[in-house]
Amino acid sequence: MIPFAKAHACGNDFLIVTEEAAAGHDPADLTRRLCDRHTGIGADGIEFFAWKNESGPGPRSGRIRLHNADGSIAEISGNGTRCVAAWMAESLGSKPGDTLEITTDAGLRVCRIDAVRNHDNFNVEVTTGMGVPRFVPHTLKLIDGVEVIGVEVSAGNPHFVVLVEKPDFNVGHRVWTGIGAEICTHRDFPNHTNVEFVRVVGDHEIEIRIFERGVGPTSSSGTGSSAAATAALALRRCISPLKVVAPGGAQTVAWDGPGTELHLTGPAALIARGEAW
Repeated sequence: MIPFAKAHACGNDFLIVTEEAAAGHDPADLTRRLCDRHTGIGADGIEFFAWKNESGPGPRSGRIRLHNADGSIAEISGNGTRCVAAWMAESLGSKPGDTLEITTDAGLRVCRIDAVRNHDNFNVEVTTGMGVPRFVPHTLKLIDGVEVIGVEVSAGNPHFVVLVEKPDFNVGHRVWTGIGAEICTHRDFPNHTNVEFVRVVGDHEIEIRIFERGVGPTSSSGTGSSAAATAALALRRCISPLKVVAPGGAQTVAWDGPGTELHLTGPAALIARGEAW
């Protein structure tokens, strides 16, 4: 039996499985099986976790490796990292102001616990240092010949951000989900990319839709929110701090501009524990 915890951040849900518990299993196969929403537990991915410092001197820390629901490896998930921070905080009895260090395939992420609520379930508010984003304008051509102007953003993992005007997030006469699927696997991105469609609501607020690499349309994304905010702020259409509203809820991005670290604040909640075959 494989013990697991399940958590979500704005509806973006993950299983947390220790590397010890997963020993002897192929991570990709295990992820596909457990993340299946009909025959498994259901999740957008699995964060495989190992403690680096659970009780010794210095900051409490751990190491995570993320597999998307389709078994593919992802460098990082902002929401997944925050879900792991919630799991660590519950395990450690963390209090507001405590920091947790989590090493990802995109580097070290420091998570500050801003609030702890332990009523119906354990949930936290967390601010995560997401690193220094990199961005460059990028225009690509779709199969039907339509050119899409966007911004290529690295938030520890790859993103392509498209600014839209319509409240339905469609581009021209095409539905955003279809364009997102095509851009995700476009020849310009040999390792595939996450795709965000961004509508500016006001100086301090944007609304987004997300097509996640290895998953498809998702209710939320931490790195997607970070990438979307980077593009909106870099194009001088918005002002930090920026509220990023996705179908699953809102997160806040604070960024002082190129060359500085971006900080992402949002909730995460533990929702289940169990054992899987």
